[in-house]
Amino acid sequence: MSEAEAFPDYLDVDYTDGEGETPEDYPSIEDKIEKAIEVTKQGLEQYENPAVMWTGGKDSTLTLYFIKEVAERYDLEVPPAVFIDHYQHFDEIMDFVKHWADEWDLDVIWARNEDVGAYVDENGLEPGDDIPVSELSEHNQHHIRNILEYEEDTFPFLLDTYVGNHLLKTVALNDTLEEYDIDGVISGVRWDEQEARADETFFSPRHDPDIYPPHDRIQPILQFEESAVWDAFWYFAVPDTVENYPEDGYVPTSDTDLPEGVTQEDVPVSPKYFAGFRSLGSEVSTDKSAEEPAWLQDMENTTERAGRAQDKEDLMERLRDLGYM
Repeated sequence: MSEAEAFPDYLDVDYTDGEGETPEDYPSIEDKIEKAIEVTKQGLEQYENPAVMWTGGKDSTLTLYFIKEVAERYDLEVPPAVFIDHYQHFDEIMDFVKHWADEWDLDVIWARNEDVGAYVDENGLEPGDDIPVSELSEHNQHHIRNILEYEEDTFPFLLDTYVGNHLLKTVALNDTLEEYDIDGVISGVRWDEQEARADETFFSPRHDPDIYPPHDRIQPILQFEESAVWDAFWYFAVPDTVENYPEDGYVPTSDTDLPEGVTQEDVPVSPKYFAGFRSLGSEVSTDKSAEEPAWLQDMENTTERAGRAQDKEDLMERLRDLGYM
């Protein structure tokens, strides 16, 4: 029996762990961190070919921090990081990912829909330009016509649309899972981030071979609210990883308000958050939500993803059914 055929028989995980829970079931930051460590440890021990999804955003970077800490503590391997390059990233995010991949000695798998990317490059397309369905590979045409049931002759080269998001992110991810035989995807989704994610469990099965290569999602930070993510950064992750940072933590008020001897480049927090972005999507569809850094904004009375394109947000449930994070 091949490894693919054996999955998930070699696992011993509780797919109901977290069912019916909310962040309030983990009231303190210590409670949240303890659970994140527990889930991360199980994920690294149970799965034969795990990988961590890394976007350069706060949630996936915090998840990566937990992975590094757990791997070091329990003498486990740090799995490769999968970065979905959808061709519409902020330059600062690409620079951030490359910088910290080097700093942390990470093996990064660049997941791309190279068929779409090649057509874009060859024809000098800009975001919003039309792509003819007939010019793409049979693989992509199958997804467009048979899975999405999209009937138009063209679709716009935009990430935050039904066809664009599926081809540039979901197809790129699923093709990578198949190529590298990944059985466990460690991701940084949270219960409070979106309604479509509110019912997720810490170990979430994705076993239907007609939709995606069978695998599980391992989700160590479901229990974190947005504010708790930032508390974990400034009081735990940053002090643990940045030389000269106060051991008891420090919350900066700007990119220049950092402890002596520390620069923004030293801190594993994307510069886009310092600049007022609270959620990072594509360059053409994400705006800053305020002038102050993300962690100083009104998280109680405003929406975290308010700067993101709402047409994609409204499609989230359907996209997740097809394998989107």
